[in-house]
Amino acid sequence: MNFYIIIPAHNEEAYLKKMLQSIVEQTILPKKVIVVNDASTDGTQNIIQQFSETYPFIESVFHNSENTHEPGSKVVNAFYKGFEIVDTNFDFIGKFDADLILPTNYFEKVLELFSLNEKTGIAGGNLYIEKESGWEYEAISKKTKVRGPIKLYRKKCFEDIGGLKKSIGWDTVDELLAQYHGWEIKTDTSLHVKHLKPTGKVYSKASKHKQGEAFYKMRYGLWLTTIASAKLAFKKHSFTYFIDCLRGYKKAKKMQLDFIVSEKEGAFTRNLRWKNIKKQIGF
Repeated sequence: MNFYIIIPAHNEEAYLKKMLQSIVEQTILPKKVIVVNDASTDGTQNIIQQFSETYPFIESVFHNSENTHEPGSKVVNAFYKGFEIVDTNFDFIGKFDADLILPTNYFEKVLELFSLNEKTGIAGGNLYIEKESGWEYEAISKKTKVRGPIKLYRKKCFEDIGGLKKSIGWDTVDELLAQYHGWEIKTDTSLHVKHLKPTGKVYSKASKHKQGEAFYKMRYGLWLTTIASAKLAFKKHSFTYFIDCLRGYKKAKKMQLDFIVSEKEGAFTRNLRWKNIKKQIGF
């Protein structure tokens, strides 16, 4: 099974070496790893060159994007810069972050999930962050969700969902669209991936309304947006986050921003979300 990995990297000098080292030590190696240097101003490119000189399957491409960190769109744009230079001779495509340490059997175990079920469209492990007491699960979503930094897609599933959406929320809508097209999402919770830079650490204040905007673009509607925003705010221990989400949703609605799912896909998403909510509260 051929699989390619694309890693967007913007000023990741502190982490990238550990990530690439964890890749070259895998029990099953990717056919190709594309590291997209997204306008880095530190030593990121030097690290990429060091690894590419030793490991021919690691390649580099430069992407000159804006320096501002825009949740979702920046990383997906960089991903597609790498996707442009790969051929179509792959069975699986992965989008991974540069600030990870993968367990040595990560790809082996994830590929096993795909081989066990031909309807598995997206698969991965779980992210863990370092706390004073040690490495703990990064509990901003359920362990059944494959988080954005560690996603591997079956080629046909990737094509069915139309690839990655250039918007915050892409790593939620991709799983919803996968299910809309009949695919299943699988996680191996024994795969503990070390996330060296916790989610949201570099988000700017200017992006505080982006999550609410994403809910609008996914056609959640006001009630689902309110519930989803409250859950996220609770996990982040921030009432301000809840207010920012609702303001972002209302702002996007007022501006009539483009949706990233069709009406039918939106209806499927809402029905699936309400079904899960009812299940959680015992209905």
